[in-house]
Amino acid sequence: MSTNYNQSNKQSILDYASKLVDKSLKDVLDINSIDNFYGGKGSFGQFVEEYYFGYKINSVSEPDFKEVGLELKCSPLKEIKNGDIRAKERLVLNIINYMNVVQEDFESSSFWNKNANLLLIFYLYEKEKLPFEYIIKLVNEWKFDNQDLEIIKNDWYTIVNKIKEGKAHELSEGDTFYLGACTKGANANSVREQPFSTIPAKQRAFSFKTGYVNHIIASIAGNKKGFGKLLHNTKELEEQTLENYILNKFDKYKNQAVSNIINSLGIVINTNSKGFTASFTNALLGIELDQKIEEFEKAELIVKTVRLKENNLPKEDISFPTFKYTDIVNEVWDDSDFKDILEHKFLFIFLKYKGDELYFEKAQFWNMNYEHRLEAKRVWENTKEIIANGEIVKGFKTNKNGEIRRETNFPSKKDSVIAHVRPHAQNADDTYPLPIPDQYSGYTEYTKHCFWLNASYVRDEIYFK
Repeated sequence: MSTNYNQSNKQSILDYASKLVDKSLKDVLDINSIDNFYGGKGSFGQFVEEYYFGYKINSVSEPDFKEVGLELKCSPLKEIKNGDIRAKERLVLNIINYMNVVQEDFESSSFWNKNANLLLIFYLYEKEKLPFEYIIKLVNEWKFDNQDLEIIKNDWYTIVNKIKEGKAHELSEGDTFYLGACTKGANANSVREQPFSTIPAKQRAFSFKTGYVNHIIASIAGNKKGFGKLLHNTKELEEQTLENYILNKFDKYKNQAVSNIINSLGIVINTNSKGFTASFTNALLGIELDQKIEEFEKAELIVKTVRLKENNLPKEDISFPTFKYTDIVNEVWDDSDFKDILEHKFLFIFLKYKGDELYFEKAQFWNMNYEHRLEAKRVWENTKEIIANGEIVKGFKTNKNGEIRRETNFPSKKDSVIAHVRPHAQNADDTYPLPIPDQYSGYTEYTKHCFWLNASYVRDEIYFK
């Protein structure tokens, strides 16, 4: 171990770590004596562990500084357009051993033994730089407050219980709030044996979702303005989960006219505005309209408002962000944007028309199940293949108004009960470049498209569940 700090004294370790702030490893180490530095071989975390703190990387279940129960984690930051910093990715913790974890309780688990007390080093990732040139921006110890710990504990049990059900292969980050089970391996073929099923399961690791990492960053940096909290003490979670706690808050507004709810709360919201979903959700939950909900941000919760017709069919399909044609052809499913979205947890706010009046029906948490994710994958792969082969346009048709319409080969509602692809653009001239020209039309760019959840799927698999 390095002689520059006392490995048996936590404060000595923290003080030594804090010397990295606003510096790169190149600034604090003699890189001339370290061959790996010249090629940038290895990860930033590896360099910090081996060359700054002086110990070899290991995969033992004990914390890195076992004498004081402190685990070291290095995580990248990215700079966004306004100059603020955010987490570049989730914070990956320890690999989930499916065979062993089902024998554990949370308090004595390998996860909690290793990660109860963290030493976090956040560095600014810059693509053009080598790892030893990254600037360290934040260094601090992190302990979980009681409210977060209750949610993380419940997330841990949710993951473990699914493994006990023989469904390790079905795990999704949408199953949980703050603590996820992310895929972890060299490629899609990195699988492990699971105890209650013969189906191989992808290797996964416990991880904190990017939203939760952003909360940690903001807390360390002292930048927590603009957030409203749902939870104010741990007692609120003693007899119910966070999910039930939130749904109970919505329940008192069931079957009430939206206009009456707005009036009773003494607020002004335009039901047709772009920000209606966020404002109305905040109002029902007792959060200031201009604030972000802390618990939602930590969980990366996606909130969708669905307006139902009187027959319970949503007025519209559910859209997702547009995809770039030049990006999707270079993606693999496991790293695709569409898969990432579908593995989030969603909160649906259902409103229903009764005559001309809009009523609040209910709130419903949802994440897509395994079989439906496989079908979504098929739709995505079909879309990717069509773009890669330059086979988007199938033909042109003239409608009864004399307008020429393009027909495409993209998956339609007839092709899948779950999802389809269609335009999501301001007009036909709102386009993205194509990776190769379209064979039928010769187009080199095409109107922006996105994936949509079918309205009938939302009704049958979310609203009625």
